[in-house]
Amino acid sequence: MKHVLAYQVFPRLPGSLSFLGVLSRNLWWSWKPDAIELFRRIDPRLWEESGRNPIVFATQVSQERLKRLAKDDSFLAHLDRVRQQFKERVLASPDLVQNPYGPGARIAYFSMEFGIHESLPLFAGGLGVLAGDHIKSCSHMGLPMVAVGLLYRQGYFRQLLDPNGWQQETYPETDLYSLPLVRVKNTSGGDLRIGVEGPSGDILADVWKVMIGRIPLILLDANVMENPPSVRDVTARLYNSDPAIRLAQEVLLGIGGMRALRAMGIEPTVCHMNEGHSTFANLERLAQVMEQYKLDTATALQVVARSSVFTTHTPVAAGHDEFPTEMVRPYIKSLARRLKISEDEVLAWGRTANAHPQGPFSMFILGLRQSQYCNGVSRLHGQVARRMWSHVWPERSEEDMPITHVTNGVHISSFIAPDIVMLFERYLGPEWHYCSRKSENVERIDEIYDEELWRAHEMNRTRLISKVRELLVKQYSRRNAPTAVVKAAENALDPEVLTIGFARRFATYKRANLILRDPERLKAMLTSGQHPVQFIFAGKAHPQDNEGKELIRNIIQFTRQHNVANHLVFLEDYDMGVARHLVQGVDVWLNTPRRPLEACGTSGMKAAINGALNLSILDGWWDEGYTTERGWSIGSRQDFSDPAYQDAVENQALYNVLENDVIPCFYNRVSGNMPVEWLTKMKASMKMAMSEFCSHRMVGDYQQRFYLPAVQRYKELVADQAVEAKRLSILHKRLKDLWKEVRVEFPERDHEGPFQVEDTFQVSTIVHLGSLKPDEVDVELYYGRMLRTAELDKGLTQPMAMVEDRSQGNYLYRCTVTCRDSGRYGFTVRVVPRADDWIRYTPGLLTWG
Repeated sequence: MKHVLAYQVFPRLPGSLSFLGVLSRNLWWSWKPDAIELFRRIDPRLWEESGRNPIVFATQVSQERLKRLAKDDSFLAHLDRVRQQFKERVLASPDLVQNPYGPGARIAYFSMEFGIHESLPLFAGGLGVLAGDHIKSCSHMGLPMVAVGLLYRQGYFRQLLDPNGWQQETYPETDLYSLPLVRVKNTSGGDLRIGVEGPSGDILADVWKVMIGRIPLILLDANVMENPPSVRDVTARLYNSDPAIRLAQEVLLGIGGMRALRAMGIEPTVCHMNEGHSTFANLERLAQVMEQYKLDTATALQVVARSSVFTTHTPVAAGHDEFPTEMVRPYIKSLARRLKISEDEVLAWGRTANAHPQGPFSMFILGLRQSQYCNGVSRLHGQVARRMWSHVWPERSEEDMPITHVTNGVHISSFIAPDIVMLFERYLGPEWHYCSRKSENVERIDEIYDEELWRAHEMNRTRLISKVRELLVKQYSRRNAPTAVVKAAENALDPEVLTIGFARRFATYKRANLILRDPERLKAMLTSGQHPVQFIFAGKAHPQDNEGKELIRNIIQFTRQHNVANHLVFLEDYDMGVARHLVQGVDVWLNTPRRPLEACGTSGMKAAINGALNLSILDGWWDEGYTTERGWSIGSRQDFSDPAYQDAVENQALYNVLENDVIPCFYNRVSGNMPVEWLTKMKASMKMAMSEFCSHRMVGDYQQRFYLPAVQRYKELVADQAVEAKRLSILHKRLKDLWKEVRVEFPERDHEGPFQVEDTFQVSTIVHLGSLKPDEVDVELYYGRMLRTAELDKGLTQPMAMVEDRSQGNYLYRCTVTCRDSGRYGFTVRVVPRADDWIRYTPGLLTWG
């Protein structure tokens, strides 16, 4: 049978059930408990067997069952309730009073992966889930966004362990007919296909769309017949380890994504690039702005940079993609012609100013050099990023780098347990998730009766243990384990015991084995007759990361060597479905990264909203969220230079906190068999997650700090034939050409001191501006407390006034300094451009006295 044509048959939905077809084609259902329950009640067993995928589920439900439901008043009432919510939250136009972008504004959000739901396998881990949470909140808040990614036919790998505990990978093909995808049409009504230039010809890609609430997610698919087999593999697997394929993926995502938007008639007002993988988007966007507004490259860059947002999630320099110059060159040949500059000039955007001309092309540097708004994903990560990339601005102090932070948040409705939802609906109101950050809502969590909260939490833990046993039986059976082992898995763990979860990517810096460093001490905790503890581990190592795989095998070997398989388990093939059960059911969420290598980490936030308590190194988000009322810290905020010493110290700290604080607090049941102190911490943890670490807060930060200013600036720059952009381009060039003439003489003060608080003294200096004028620069006093290294700690600035023109480009500047606090201080003088941040932070446009 060489020529088989496939077709798919779905049940015929009775008229009263027709909305089920609409609902199944928009992933809005995946974070609405009422919508999920609507599908589940059709047939609970089939719903689970279908992988909670309503399109697969629809092919398994019998026609007879649908006919009965069409006459079921209770089901129809439930369906009508969900339909009304869908109408209000998806079909209705957003309120522009709340989101004042104005007509025509569009934010394009690019990401290599998107984690929306386990039934749409387009993600590997935290970066993708964060991207999914971001666009879910944008849908909720009515932001005018379109998201862009790649359609992976095999997604990320499925994880299996061999009998020795070594990770194996499989790559099953995703059935596109089981996904809520639709082909995007071109202006002629045909299927849209775009192309990007590659080393051996064009890479063609079909364009698909899936709706995430109000937000269209555009996906590019290179698996088309006209491409040779090697090119079709570009979108086969997420994070391919072959650099050539990886580069092709990132070119297709960025350049191809922008071309797809243009073909759809979408002109992004703002581009948000989620990590360096997507920063090629700005090269294509630059060419499109030039063509649309008839601008030269330098002027178009003034527009593009001021309306671009670049978010980095990686606190390790080696984790950022770099490619050999000659590997990148074939992809940018035609772009260079459109940009009317040389290929070498384009390639130079991916390197620092002093880098070797043949040095590697950095996707991070490209994003940094073409985006005014750059941020890390937690307060600590912002500091790490500024330190890591300080060589881009060698003349600036770390705190003065133009990299800020927006701490990540999680989409609460996607991860909260049904039992907790019922409590919130009762105590916070039925619409709690639409206004979850209102302070009065958050405070009402304290009004939940302890008995009700504990009962709900124990139900979630019991449900988790039941799920773990089910998964263990499946994974042992798949390995053909002995019958006795499979039988034992049916009774693994205890629903009454303190349960600690550890689930994340198995990279060495995350130190999954930190708890294993003292085996006898751990075994004593696990097997205690009075106050036992049990652990659930899950997570994947990258296919090329043998050290990460060894961490998984260590866990499996520990359970066998110490006969604790009923107290400590590892779940295979961690995904969003498994994650949901874990964060909803564990008592404690454990996180042991090597500080400061965790950019943010959001799994602990998901656990917190369900009442779990975090036990974590003070890294990433927990460095901001931790208080003694909300959970526990492992160690302090100390940074270590010796990793082995750090492991030894923090291993002991982990055991001490468990033995002296966590375990006693959980088992202290002096009042009605409930841990009262634990419940108090649970409520504080839930309030923290809802108010400080939800994705609505995160998107609100992006909106107020980046999106709205960028939209406004874009409109100003392109108005009246881009007159403002042209002015800025001329100014920028003038400053770069003439800045070499700027010099500052050593500053002087009128008193040597010592001084007392509230004393004043004057500082003056001669500034040589050459051909520049005083109204083109700001001369600033830069001062702060002295460090022992003769550097200033957290330097502050104070403007200096020009008090005398001494001719030939020389000017006298002066200011008065008031001594506010006692201590040892230092000062100097600097000159910066009088311009907005994009020009002000141009490397090289800063002169010190």
